[in-house]
Amino acid sequence: MLIEVIVAFALLALALSFLLGALSSAARQVRIAEQSGRATLHAQSLLAQVGVGETLQAGHSAGSLEEGRYRWTLDVAPYADPALPASSSTVDAAAPRLLELRLHMQWGDSAAQKLQWQTLRLAPADINQPALP
Repeated sequence: MLIEVIVAFALLALALSFLLGALSSAARQVRIAEQSGRATLHAQSLLAQVGVGETLQAGHSAGSLEEGRYRWTLDVAPYADPALPASSSTVDAAAPRLLELRLHMQWGDSAAQKLQWQTLRLAPADINQPALP
C-alpha cells in the first residue's frame, strides 16, 4: 500500500513537471508573439512616415523606440530592376524614380530577435535635373 502511494506521488510530480514546462513554453511563445507584433506595428508606422512632408532621398537612418527597447535602421536606395539589362543607363532625370526601402527592427538582448521589411516607393522626379532630349 505504501509503495502504491509513493508511485502515485512520483507520477503526479512527473506530470506536474511536464505541465509546468508546457506552461512556461507557452508563456514564452506569447511574449515573443507580443514583441513581434509591437515591432510590426512600429515598422508600419515608420514606413508610413517615410517621405511624408519631404522628398524621399536615398540614404541611411537609424533610431530607437520605447526608450531603446526597439532599434531600427532604414536604408533607402534606388531600385535596380533585375529584368532590365545593367547596361541601360539612359534614364530620364525628369521621370519618377523607384526606391527600395529596407527596414530592420531588432529588440531584446539577443540579435536573434529581429525582423526585416522591404518595400518599394515611387519618388517624384528631381525638378532640378534637366530632362533628356
